[in-house]
Amino acid sequence: MTLSVRNVAVAAALGAALCTTLAGCGGGGGSAPGSGSGHPAARMGTPGTSTAPPSAASPGAPQAAGSSPAAAPPPAKAPTLAPGPDGLTPVFERAKQQSDKTVALTFDADMTSDQGPRAADGEHFDNPQLVSTLRTLKVPSTIFMTGRWAEEYPDQAKAIGTDPNFEIANHSYSHHAFTSPCYGLPALDAAAARADVDRAFAAFRTAGAVNTVPYFRFPGGCYNDQALRAISTAKVTAVQWDVVSGDAFAKDPDAVAEQVLTGVKPGSVVVMHCTRSAAPVTEEAVRKIVPELRKRGYRFVKVSELIGK
Repeated sequence: MTLSVRNVAVAAALGAALCTTLAGCGGGGGSAPGSGSGHPAARMGTPGTSTAPPSAASPGAPQAAGSSPAAAPPPAKAPTLAPGPDGLTPVFERAKQQSDKTVALTFDADMTSDQGPRAADGEHFDNPQLVSTLRTLKVPSTIFMTGRWAEEYPDQAKAIGTDPNFEIANHSYSHHAFTSPCYGLPALDAAAARADVDRAFAAFRTAGAVNTVPYFRFPGGCYNDQALRAISTAKVTAVQWDVVSGDAFAKDPDAVAEQVLTGVKPGSVVVMHCTRSAAPVTEEAVRKIVPELRKRGYRFVKVSELIGK
């Protein structure tokens, strides 16, 4: 499954903006051009070939010197995909069962490891109104959270991570790149990348979040085989998307809603953001998207339900 020409263009435009303002929050497509991934630029990841039963496999490999203590496994009640060729981390983009009119809205709670001073100066990387709206509308959702976001907003991370309406997935700790180039993000080597995944799960537990799932979203959506190999011992499923919402830095909620409504198909994964400063109209767009998709017969599910099909 590839994006439409229109969505690819939007993804590219978002990538440029992300490089300047938020340095690569999710919204582009697959591996960044020129990443040396060996994958076509339009490819956003290949779904695994089978679904493994729920297991306790999760982060647990030794960490690099100077990193956080080794993280205990997150709860592993959610299904994961079987490893890819040569044991590579499997990648999920869209449900294989595409006759059921289900759709997963996912929200990246982005904050990079060096944005603490901006938060201290009053920049809002959270979006409590969006979370409240999702609760009010009863929309099950998957929040891809960085560990740094959980540290900055521990009360919100706990509230999201103890609400059965939500599941928290891993979006790295630092929001640094797992392959390069990736929208100007500083890149991690393999050992640091593996430790970064563990550190994020540890931050969720420290905040008191319990509804965590063994899913991972690469910062910027950038990955290649080397990145998949680096985190393979974490026993996570990498989750991409097939619908770009265009909410990053958007000012028109109607345009965001139209883009989602145009792109959604049965089994779709939509990427949006849970960051007020970088995606200020997302909450308003969601209020337009949800009733319209329900009118069309869609049911909202978490990523774990799509993967479990």
